[in-house]
Amino acid sequence: MPQPLDAVLAELRELLLDPALTRAVAAGRRRGHTPSVSRAEVRPVALKAGTRLQIVTDDGARPYTRNVAPGAQAAAAVDALLAEPFGNWHVETATATVQVRVTKKGDAQVHRAANTAAPAVRGHDRAKQWLLDPGDPLFAVVGGTAAKRRQVDAFLRALAATLPDDPAQLPSPLRVADLGCGNAYLTFAAYRYLLDRGVKVRVVGVDVRDDQRVRNTAVAQQLGCADDVTFVAGTIAAADVAPAPDLVLALHACDTATDQALARAIGWQARWVLAAPCCHHDIAAQLKGAEAPAPYGEVLRHAILRERFADVLTDALRAAQLRLHGYRVEVVEFVDSAHTPRNMLLRARHTGAVPTREQNAEYAALAGQWGVRPALERLLTAP
Repeated sequence: MPQPLDAVLAELRELLLDPALTRAVAAGRRRGHTPSVSRAEVRPVALKAGTRLQIVTDDGARPYTRNVAPGAQAAAAVDALLAEPFGNWHVETATATVQVRVTKKGDAQVHRAANTAAPAVRGHDRAKQWLLDPGDPLFAVVGGTAAKRRQVDAFLRALAATLPDDPAQLPSPLRVADLGCGNAYLTFAAYRYLLDRGVKVRVVGVDVRDDQRVRNTAVAQQLGCADDVTFVAGTIAAADVAPAPDLVLALHACDTATDQALARAIGWQARWVLAAPCCHHDIAAQLKGAEAPAPYGEVLRHAILRERFADVLTDALRAAQLRLHGYRVEVVEFVDSAHTPRNMLLRARHTGAVPTREQNAEYAALAGQWGVRPALERLLTAP
């Protein structure tokens, strides 16, 4: 239930000045208002002169750090931050985590959770810098194992490398579609990260299973973001997603489901695409029993080599198709191969560049030499 904003800010003030404070982050903006800084982080630090409240603000160009003494100086600094029209606050203490989102009507949507972690005052030795705080309420809902945190962080770093550094260069709102979202923990991670950067974002997750839609919608309500993160049940090829998204995610969609996601992204002319393919049965099946061009007979003769080569050929042809449709494409590692062998990521940005005759000929030669017709090509040329 929404609560009066003034009362919630008073509660946050007490938490920010509490010696048990662990960390707090303010970001985003309220409707019709813009803070003087895009982000602020508050945490206690241990200095030679004693414990200080460290405040790091970012104006979009560079961070500014100051350490204020407890008492009147800290109170004045906290009051100044609370007076800024931030749209979101995330505050952690030794005993509680409080997440606040200011609604369009100017009320506060509040999520509170107990925190059993031991309190700690940190010095200047820097721990690993996660793009999404491991204490974020998201991990309390979806699970915060070390492996999951690493995968979330790897995905968010790929997302950060794809989008412009300056949030002001993004559409407002930034519309995101996660095709084949499954249990949607990366969907939510993308939303939380973008929101923390001050980006106004609307996300829709698509999955063929209706029970996933119900479950993910409940998680969105629990996290207080059901207005911005919605889910639909349907196939990737046919699900109703409107308006067309700016950013399309397709993470570990199986076999030709990745091709369906890429085809929809191309049809929408989505500005950015992140696709992490999973299994690659389509091209592997076409290669089985086929005659390899000389002198590559050994590549197809052995099943394990044929399977691995099919993975590489499939993603090479996908990247080429994206390029032929006006995208600049990078094929990079998604997460460390120790975490999953399916660690390839296609990262694409729409430039609208018209393909050259040589690029068309190169694609035709590659597919023709191996006698394959990829699923993505079939989808894009279907009536």
